[in-house]
Amino acid sequence: MTRSGSSPKTVFSCTECGASAAKWQGQCPGCGVWNTLVETIAEAPPAAGARRFVALGGGSGGVQTLSEIEAREEDRLPTGIGEFDRALGGGLVAGGVVLIGGDPGIGKSTLLLQALAGLATNHPVLYVSGEESGQQIALRARRLSLVTGRLRLLAEINLERILATLQAVLPRVAVIDSIQTLWSEQLASAPGSVAQVRECAAQLTRLAKRAGITVILVGHVTKEGALAGPRVLEHIVDTVLYFEGDTHSSFRLIRAVKNRYGAVNEIGVFAMTDRGLKMVSNPSAIFLSQHGVDVPGSCVLVTQEGTRPLLVEVQALVDQAHGNPRRLTVGLDAQRLAMLLAVLHRHAGIACFDQDVFVNAVGGVKISEPAADLAVVLAIVSSLKNKSLPEKLVVFGEVGLAGEIRPAPRGQERLREAAKLGFTRALVPEANRPRRAAADIEVIPVRRVEEAVGRLRELE
Repeated sequence: MTRSGSSPKTVFSCTECGASAAKWQGQCPGCGVWNTLVETIAEAPPAAGARRFVALGGGSGGVQTLSEIEAREEDRLPTGIGEFDRALGGGLVAGGVVLIGGDPGIGKSTLLLQALAGLATNHPVLYVSGEESGQQIALRARRLSLVTGRLRLLAEINLERILATLQAVLPRVAVIDSIQTLWSEQLASAPGSVAQVRECAAQLTRLAKRAGITVILVGHVTKEGALAGPRVLEHIVDTVLYFEGDTHSSFRLIRAVKNRYGAVNEIGVFAMTDRGLKMVSNPSAIFLSQHGVDVPGSCVLVTQEGTRPLLVEVQALVDQAHGNPRRLTVGLDAQRLAMLLAVLHRHAGIACFDQDVFVNAVGGVKISEPAADLAVVLAIVSSLKNKSLPEKLVVFGEVGLAGEIRPAPRGQERLREAAKLGFTRALVPEANRPRRAAADIEVIPVRRVEEAVGRLRELE
């Protein structure tokens, strides 16, 4: 037995999967990730009958066939902020748990305070703050000119007290800011530890499902930009949102990376002002630079973020290398850039092995879809030859290792968005050619990379 006053027993828990080990080791025995084990206090097992696991769905029922279960659409609660609702998939769902993360100062608390202030006029809401005092939040609300007469606030970090308050008040929507500050009396470890974050999130999720309360959890992020804490946290919740954007820029993007009630990769676009976050009605405008003259190395891409087509300017700068050639991307996949340069050399005869290549997506947007390949290739060719691309031209398409140009999903929607913003020509994969000729935009289909480069010469 442990003597009174002796040091508590510690274990090493993985911040990625939550697995534990008796001593520190470089690699987690559970998930195999390196350097993720951190020391925490070992938790004593609960007394027999003290607590029983409660299923997240509110309890276990008898076995049913799928046809016996009534399938119905979940009712949505609009927040009054259209871009936020878009990222959520149409609004908040009763009993849903949303996890929102982002860099410090990017606007998470501001957005949620604005949303709750609007919801409070017609629904009971509760803002639980574990990082700021009530006075600090009141000052922020005054600075944002929010109507807070019915917005209730609880400054508390004890999980048991928060659960008791939620059960007594039964708000329609509750915000927990943030999950890393909470601690439970059932555990001896410090707030923010793997055990505390996992247990507090699980308890709040059970209550949300059982009582039909929409819970929004604010999470910290690591230096790499991922949500801090165990990865199991993302599996517990229904929706995971990330705030993106440069803190030196006024524009912010909120992106859904997981959503059980809607499409993933939906984005909402905001502008940070002295009155809080304002919706951007035409997000394509912020991703397009306004050049007075034609500029080499610039190509306009029609990308698809969830169900929303966006026009983004892709810029490339190719310059003579002094030493080892550099390959640098901002907002795009650096590994894919190396592949595209090899394809361009092999199939189009354009070599960049002695050139520095820099590629940037304007506006701080991050593009992960392969449909950006063709725009990157043409921007590189334009910069290398120091010739600007034709005016009012948009591009999209995936480039394969054999030099073929593959189709992109939702091609017709991309073309409609480009035409709406005044673009008159589109260089697209052959498979994305519309069945009927469009009256407002000329579609130029291509099958291979060398054909796309050749068509540029014809359009000059």
